[in-house]
Amino acid sequence: MATTKWFFEPGHTSAEFRARHMMVAYVRGHLKNVHGFLEVDPDNPEQARVEATIDATQVYTGQPQRDAHLRSADFFDVEHHPTWTFVGTRIHQLSSTEFLLTGDLTVRGVTRPVTLDVIYLGQWDTPWWEEGHDRGPRRRAGFTARTRINRRDFEVNWNDVVERRGVVVSDMVDVTVDVEAVREAAESAP
Repeated sequence: MATTKWFFEPGHTSAEFRARHMMVAYVRGHLKNVHGFLEVDPDNPEQARVEATIDATQVYTGQPQRDAHLRSADFFDVEHHPTWTFVGTRIHQLSSTEFLLTGDLTVRGVTRPVTLDVIYLGQWDTPWWEEGHDRGPRRRAGFTARTRINRRDFEVNWNDVVERRGVVVSDMVDVTVDVEAVREAAESAP
């Protein structure tokens, strides 16, 4: 089978991070406006290419003061580093629906290797609306990817202490990316 090309549909692709706050609870942040692509030969998925770009300027936690602090130089420094990137470097297939995707993640201009646990959720032919008309069907595929990173590896170092040697924000951060990929138009025909 030939290589198929897919783009990440930004309205249905997002990233979420979760860090411990004040030693007792988790705070979640949400990032939309994720763009990317996947090129894959279904008969040889370990040779796939994956790239993604995330708009860090629109981080949302539900609390405007915290969002502004996250955008500041204390955390993401979006004035100088408005986007994060991921470039896949290796894929290892574990089962028909499970993969390990290793790649280079760049946050705040710092690039480090990360490995994501990826679950393939399946695919479906769906309507595709352009200019008020259904131009479908278009094939969509879904994926969920998870990893845990140390934010200090990316120079996201701000913190403060609380009593008994506690900290305001944990170093370890859980990241989940939900991807809805759409096969490019020239390849949508069955």
